[in-house]
Amino acid sequence: MGFSVLASGCAPRLLSLPADPGNPLPDFARIHQQATSACTGVRTLTAELSLSGRAGGRAVRGRAIAGFERPDSLRLEGVAPLGPPAFILAGRGDTATLLLPRDNRVLRDARAVDILGALTGVALAPADLQGILTGCVASMPGAVGGRLHQNGWASIDLPGDATLYLERVGAGWQPRAGRRPGWQIEYPAWRGAFPQTVRLRSADPKVNVDLTAAVSQLEAAVTIDPAAFAVAVPADALPLTISELRDAGPLRGP
Repeated sequence: MGFSVLASGCAPRLLSLPADPGNPLPDFARIHQQATSACTGVRTLTAELSLSGRAGGRAVRGRAIAGFERPDSLRLEGVAPLGPPAFILAGRGDTATLLLPRDNRVLRDARAVDILGALTGVALAPADLQGILTGCVASMPGAVGGRLHQNGWASIDLPGDATLYLERVGAGWQPRAGRRPGWQIEYPAWRGAFPQTVRLRSADPKVNVDLTAAVSQLEAAVTIDPAAFAVAVPADALPLTISELRDAGPLRGP
C-alpha cells in the first residue's frame, strides 16, 4: 500500500518534556513569533519524506514526495523502487482522492484525514500535517500563553489545546517538541529554518503510531501547478473503500 511493512522493532526513547508547572513567560508572543517566523510564512512547500517507525505494531518504511499549499491542499506520492508510484493522494479542502496505480484502485472524494489515517495511521488534516512538518506544530499557531521551565525550556500555548516546547539555544529559542490532542511531536534535528527530522507519536495506545520522517529537498514558497492537487484517474480504475484501505494498511489486525 505504498509503505513497506516489516517486523516490529524497538523505538527510540521519547524526549522528556518539562513536567514542572513553570513560571509565566511575559514575552511569549515575541519569542513565538521569532521562533516560528519561517513556518508561519510558508504558503507552499514541497519535500521528500523518508518514513520509518511503526504503525499498529508493525514496522513501516517508505518514501513519499509531498506538496502543500495553504490553506488545505495536499499531494503525496509514494515512491516505489521501480515503476509507477505506489500511491497518489491529492485534494483540496476536506476531501481527497487516493489512487493505487499498481492495483488500479481508486478511493474518490473521501475525507483527507480518513485516508491518511487508514494509509499511515496519522489521522490529521493536510493543514495540520503541514504545520507539524514545518515546525509550527499547529496549522494556526497564534500564541495564547507561555511558561518558562527548568533546564532552559519554555512552552508556548497554542489554539486547539496544542503546545510548542522550545529550548534555549544561544540568545534565541529553538522549537524541540510539541503536543496536540492525540499526538506528541519531536524535532530532533533542524536544517536552517525547518526541521530535518520530525517524530510523530500517538498519545492513544489504541492508535499505536510512532513514525519518524527525515525531511529532505524541502523548498518553500515554490509555484505548484493547481493540477497537482487533483488525481488523473484511469477510466477503468476499480473503486476502493476506506474499510478496504484500512484492512490492507499498517493498522490492520493480526
